[in-house]
Amino acid sequence: MPKENILIVDDEEDVLELVRYNLDKNGYKLDTATSGEDALAKARAKLPDLIILDLMLPGIDGLEVCKKLKSDAKTHNIPIIMLTAKSEESDIITGLELGADDYVTKPFSPKVLIARVRRLLHRNIIRDQEQAPIKIHDLTIDPPRRQVFIKDKPVDLTFTEFNILCILARRPGLVFTRYQIVDSLHGDNYLVTDRAVDVQIVSLRKKLGTCSKYIETVRGVGYRFKE
Repeated sequence: MPKENILIVDDEEDVLELVRYNLDKNGYKLDTATSGEDALAKARAKLPDLIILDLMLPGIDGLEVCKKLKSDAKTHNIPIIMLTAKSEESDIITGLELGADDYVTKPFSPKVLIARVRRLLHRNIIRDQEQAPIKIHDLTIDPPRRQVFIKDKPVDLTFTEFNILCILARRPGLVFTRYQIVDSLHGDNYLVTDRAVDVQIVSLRKKLGTCSKYIETVRGVGYRFKE
């Protein structure tokens, strides 16, 4: 059964109870708030795994709550599902632009809400796994700190070399074509072409020394990290 903690924010008691009942039935730990101020205080104090946030709140409204949470380094990674009325299309767009992750319009199906909750929590689990340190014998890769160590000695990699290493090391045994590597890097506008990947791999191998054996060339296809 799920054990994630979810903060439900809504000033309508019937909606609050409907959401609380269905999440409780699915095994989630729950906390509630009925105002924007209360929501901010509880989110910062307990750091829930997910927030279900009504936009129409007394005091600080839901959009302002979302803005404050997403601009705070302590809370910006918490997924937020907005609860909105169908007539609030402009608010939905604003909420998504402020960083909200999803929305559900009232009246809503509890099954749809649960499905959205599960999807976002699963996405967070995957993100956390991808941020976890990777250790292969003498090689340690620390993604959050963007550091690489061989036998506890730091290895100085360029920004792109580090990202290529992470792409390969996170999925050992999986072959990446040069185009797939470029596509993975392109999201942050890295100036890398498919042929430049070969140059990056050569430089990366030199810097990794004895650990360069973990990066294998698949002739005519691309590269993979040794399984």
